[in-house]
Amino acid sequence: MNSIIFTAAARLLVALLFVFSLFMLLRGHHLPGGGFIGGLIGAVAFIVYSLATGPAEARLALRISPEVIAMIGLGIALLAGLFSFFMGDPFFTGQWYWVGGDSYETAAFSINTVLVFDIGVYLVVLGGILSLTYAFEEET
Repeated sequence: MNSIIFTAAARLLVALLFVFSLFMLLRGHHLPGGGFIGGLIGAVAFIVYSLATGPAEARLALRISPEVIAMIGLGIALLAGLFSFFMGDPFFTGQWYWVGGDSYETAAFSINTVLVFDIGVYLVVLGGILSLTYAFEEET
């Protein structure tokens, strides 16, 4: 049985860790960070929640099986690579599209396959780590 203080603190910590993991994901292609470290931090958020409430409650909070999350992420990462192939470039070549301008300096923002690939990696790491962790927790 876990303490009420740990359970209450875990709910706040999970929210902060999850927001920080999304921050690390989104800043990844310009500065250190990206899908891998973001996925690890996101997994730590759910692991803390699992330690506070138990693996069954954590699986309910996740709402989707970790294995499904990993497979969706793998599909997204593959689609990011295939997009460049269909545009006539080598597989996994980054494609950049500027919105509101025609270069990095003048554009309001960019849509790119690098971020899509990072989102796929984020989901693969999140699903893989949670799948392993929940399996270990349920076994004990």
